[in-house]
Amino acid sequence: MSIRERLSGNEAAATAMKQINPDVVAAFPITPSTEIPQYFSTFVANGSVDTEFVAVESEHSAMSACIGAESAGSRAMTATSANGLSLMWEMIYIASSLRLPIVLSLVNRAVSGPLNIHCDHSDAMGVRDSGWIMLFSENNQEAYDNTLMAHRIAEDENVRLPLMICQDGFITSHSIENIELESDDEVKKFVGEYHPEHYLLDDQNPIAVGPLDLQAFLFEHKAQQGEAMKAAKQVILEVSKDFEAWTGRHYGLFEEYRLADAEMAIVCMNSTAGTTKAVVDRLRENGIKAGLLKIRVYRPFPAEEVANALSHLKAIAVLDRADSLNAIGGALFEDVTSSLYVENKHVPMVNYVYGIGGRDTTEKDIESVYTDLTEIVKTGKVENPYRYLGLRREEK
Repeated sequence: MSIRERLSGNEAAATAMKQINPDVVAAFPITPSTEIPQYFSTFVANGSVDTEFVAVESEHSAMSACIGAESAGSRAMTATSANGLSLMWEMIYIASSLRLPIVLSLVNRAVSGPLNIHCDHSDAMGVRDSGWIMLFSENNQEAYDNTLMAHRIAEDENVRLPLMICQDGFITSHSIENIELESDDEVKKFVGEYHPEHYLLDDQNPIAVGPLDLQAFLFEHKAQQGEAMKAAKQVILEVSKDFEAWTGRHYGLFEEYRLADAEMAIVCMNSTAGTTKAVVDRLRENGIKAGLLKIRVYRPFPAEEVANALSHLKAIAVLDRADSLNAIGGALFEDVTSSLYVENKHVPMVNYVYGIGGRDTTEKDIESVYTDLTEIVKTGKVENPYRYLGLRREEK
């Protein structure tokens, strides 16, 4: 039976880590993820876990320590945000190329500069193609649940890729919500023990880690990473099915909220989905057929499934909490439009960049998007597909 509790998103992530009891946690503090290693170090100090906690001098060192631990055969975890993830950048790629199933809690925050410690998704979008599985979390419950599922996904023999669990900085990380926790024993049973096939400390089967990889082999190794990412989609669904059988909480690649009979819909990720659901409910009361598709699994991107879920609509708005600064929309917009195009499905679409640097996105803002979609449904035309939501004034 689940345990009712009230926790912040950071507490929820740290509690999941405590219940998993990894072999190694290496971390360096950075707002707004600082509380995760802070809480976890307390668990280490009071004997709640027997994890080796490594307090390093930088985030680059934190990921380096996790890489060393996983290479040696240990289960490793860490947490970071924004500039900390940027400082890890070199090691982020190395972790995935070495096929090490490290789990990272990423509390989303704007990447400098100028300096900003509040939420947007520029940190996650900066590493979206680095070979990490990426799960996004609408609320504290999802941040907790995604963490419990993470190792089962990352460590699967058909995957063996690192995984990051994203949640919105301050919006969920520091907000206290009701949450259902599972017992420590049940969590350990679900997650299981880690038994890597190859690792450095296996003296009977010596291996090389991080060798020079030139023209003769690198292409093939990158293709293998790509195939592993494709395989991760089915593994995520299988683990989610097992998780639902255990807890009763259902997760898919994405969530369809009042989408089946909708004429228009918003596509978004993380906490904005909660605001959008409230708007959808109110519009439905007024007879407006609005819906929502909330992306949970961003990498691997569920292109075929997303295209099929959206193909019956008359208008779509994709919300990006990061600007790709490329003059053709944000990253999520590019992924959704590409998915529909490849599946030979055409729906009028518009992109909104919003919430940069923690700018509040209100129900009024979301309702204005549906108002714009209503006009697109009527005319079938999109005058300007690249827009800002909540911007005070246009500035060059």
